[in-house]
Parts: sequence; structure tokens; C-alpha cells
Amino acid sequence: QVQLVESGGGLVQAGDSLRLSCTASGRIFSTYAMGWYRQAPGKEREFVSAISRSGGSTYYEEFVKGRFTVSREKDKNTVYLQMNNLRPGDTAVYYCSASTSGSWVDWDYWGQGTQVTVSS
Repeated sequence: QVQLVESGGGLVQAGDSLRLSCTASGRIFSTYAMGWYRQAPGKEREFVSAISRSGGSTYYEEFVKGRFTVSREKDKNTVYLQMNNLRPGDTAVYYCSASTSGSWVDWDYWGQGTQVTVSS
């Protein structure tokens, strides 16, 4: 069983930055692909970004490309989502996910989420 714990959310103004963290339990963190999703009020959960097991490959949805950066730190079992130039439309609960198969489609574990609120 893998436990994922997100942190770093908060209330910021448009144009500000936040860095989300997601720390995974277990000693095989490097075997998981990791992802970030978000869910805004009244909307479905949507895919935001992903990073491969090695960290050598990343993916971003168009609406965050150029503003968000995903990275991972093996020694800390942690994946990050650096969010710059935040917009009110980025307001959502952000979830990290882990894929034991390395797929960026099938996610096996989810965190509890961290709230990000961007005011205009």
C-alpha cells in the first residue's frame, strides 16, 4: 500500500506562485510514475501533469504549459508541482497520483488533495 500526502496549497493572488509537494510512503518511489490532477468546484477531476519514473519525461496539459513545472526528488520520495503565474481559473483541489505500472493513464494511488485558491 502506498500513501500519498500533498501539501503546499493555500490562498494566493493572481500572478503569484505556489509549490505543491506530494510525499509517498514506501521504498520503491522510483518505480512509480507520478501525476497531478485537479478538481474545481462543480467540475470533474482533470489531468494536469505527469512525470516518469526516472523524471526524464514530463507531460503538461495545455492550460498549464509554460506556467507549471513537475519534478521529483528520489531521496525524499517527493514529487513537486511548481505553479507560477497563477490564475483564478487554477483554483481547485490538487491531487497527486501514483502509477505502479509507470503508465500515465492508469493510476493506482491517490492523495487526499490540497486546496489552491487564486483570487483576482
